[in-house]
Amino acid sequence: MDQRFCLIDSISEKLLKEVEKNTYIDNALYDEHSVKRGLRNKNGTGVLVGITNVASVEGYTVENGMKIPANGKLYYRGISIEEIINNFQNEDRFGFEEVIFLLLFGSLPSREDLDEFEKILGDNRRLNTDFTQDVLLKLPSRNIMNKLQRAILSMYSYDDNPDDISLENNIIQSLNIISKMPMMIAYSYQMMKHYFEGKSLVIHNPQENKSTAENMLHLMRRDGAYTDLEAKLLDLCLVVHADHGGGNNSAFATHVVSSTGTDIYSAMATAIGSLKGPKHGGANHKVETMKDDIMANCRYNDKSELESYLRKILGRQAFDGKGLIYGMGHAVYTICDPRTTILKKMAQELAEDKGAMEEFELLNNIETITARIFKEERDKIISANVDLFSGFVYKILGIDRDLYTPMFALARMAGWCAHRLEQIRDDKIIRPAYVSNYRNNVYIPIGERKSVTK
Repeated sequence: MDQRFCLIDSISEKLLKEVEKNTYIDNALYDEHSVKRGLRNKNGTGVLVGITNVASVEGYTVENGMKIPANGKLYYRGISIEEIINNFQNEDRFGFEEVIFLLLFGSLPSREDLDEFEKILGDNRRLNTDFTQDVLLKLPSRNIMNKLQRAILSMYSYDDNPDDISLENNIIQSLNIISKMPMMIAYSYQMMKHYFEGKSLVIHNPQENKSTAENMLHLMRRDGAYTDLEAKLLDLCLVVHADHGGGNNSAFATHVVSSTGTDIYSAMATAIGSLKGPKHGGANHKVETMKDDIMANCRYNDKSELESYLRKILGRQAFDGKGLIYGMGHAVYTICDPRTTILKKMAQELAEDKGAMEEFELLNNIETITARIFKEERDKIISANVDLFSGFVYKILGIDRDLYTPMFALARMAGWCAHRLEQIRDDKIIRPAYVSNYRNNVYIPIGERKSVTK
């Protein structure tokens, strides 16, 4: 560790125990005070905290206070994700830009509208030279999500009117951020590979007349080459990740921070920080790490041995000790996640074409076995979520694991910006309440205090 920036190597064991003692909250207190832990009701449903027109997620019904499993549905502005995908795929065109327009403006664009919108995005992709050199090419990070946060925050300094939170200015700022996301991600990735892995630094200019998916593949690949099929598959991934309603952690974080009246860059950096976590967007990276661990520690082709190892993971005896099967289960979806259905079909087709059916079958078995274990032992219906297969699709497309979660952020920025527009129109600060667990205490003069470290 560089001592110029951090002079503390460790915390004493006694001081750590003091922190552990004073940060512990007994779970029983949540019931005692009727606090909805994690903003979840006892029946597993979410606590209602807002209203949105951007997107809706359906995964269950509630009858007589009971949560009843149902097939998952995802709607963008009231249109099902399947209907959106079927239409642009039948016309053999890219769909992500259309989805960005739909999420931001609330209606589907005409052909003329879409052409003009795509041109706006294309014309604004290039980054200011000073920004590229001073923000992206300097101070590289081992984690691209961390670098992306800093890049978004730095955009504030290059904006002549950053604190204007009028609807018009926020739309302009949103389009500027969305259009530049591929460059910020790709250049941060290239710098990481250069500084930490010794690779030659290769920086491509964006292609102004190409889609977001095409640009992302062009910018991240050293030769800049990609096929139309690869770009269409990545475009589909971006479409299914573009938004997920207001209740997911990063969208809610966007609402909370935006409700204070702060600038868009602070709000989007917050959303990225939320998405980075392994319980949210970082789960796609975690699935691949878990898969590697399974393949290294058991005969995964043997379903009986695979089940035994999955039970060890659930029992906190294997992998990361968290007791989680990453890629399985969702706060809303029960019987199925519609995004998973779409990506799983794509994953199987890619696996068959690329000779990767062994890994696909492993993921498929993880899905089947885990769902059965939860049903048998916990009487709970769970299904695979979008993260179980998204990382595998990225891997087949030759996308580096370090880019899995940034790809999620690239897609989700459209949804975050749409949610921010709603929140600044609402103009009401989000301020929930907490129960104080401290009893009245007294101030002890410093000479009379006992040391907590000796």
